[in-house]
Amino acid sequence: MAVPFLVVAIAAGLCSIVAWRFGGTWWKYRGRRVVTCPENHNPAGVTLDSLHVMATALGKAPHLRLESCSRWPEKAGCGQECLSQIEASPEGCLVRNILLNWYAGKDCYSCGMSIGVFTLASAKPAVLRADRVSVEWSEIPAEELQETLSAAKPICFACHTARKMLREHRELISGLSDATGRPAR
Repeated sequence: MAVPFLVVAIAAGLCSIVAWRFGGTWWKYRGRRVVTCPENHNPAGVTLDSLHVMATALGKAPHLRLESCSRWPEKAGCGQECLSQIEASPEGCLVRNILLNWYAGKDCYSCGMSIGVFTLASAKPAVLRADRVSVEWSEIPAEELQETLSAAKPICFACHTARKMLREHRELISGLSDATGRPAR
């Protein structure tokens, strides 16, 4: 009776180790990234083939392979030399980390409240672009991230939501006039 329990316990332990390794690898290599394309030296937005990375990660360093690139399909046959940038700094080229670092210590441009510390699961602040339109992170193409951030201002979730409501549903907000100048109902 003790031998089957021991076998089950060992098997469960090994499965846990494998699951931990796969989960950690997936967490480390998931998400949109910004790299410098070796061919034209411009930013490119890429994502890794996370299933391939996980499948090759057991017992050794994972083999990285692109799943998508903003320069595809025109340059789909490239040698993927940009992967060396991800291997050198897997966390440094992640869009979410670039944004988290950009918000650090900043206040909302609209209301002045501190952006503060937030998690990826909480309501995220937005970006007020140079054209004065606030956008969510997912609306910024990865290859345009650095250029957008260089001219943008941080804006909190509440101010972004208010601006978006005004922009998209102005007719629903009482007291504002409609396009003809008459008060909205």
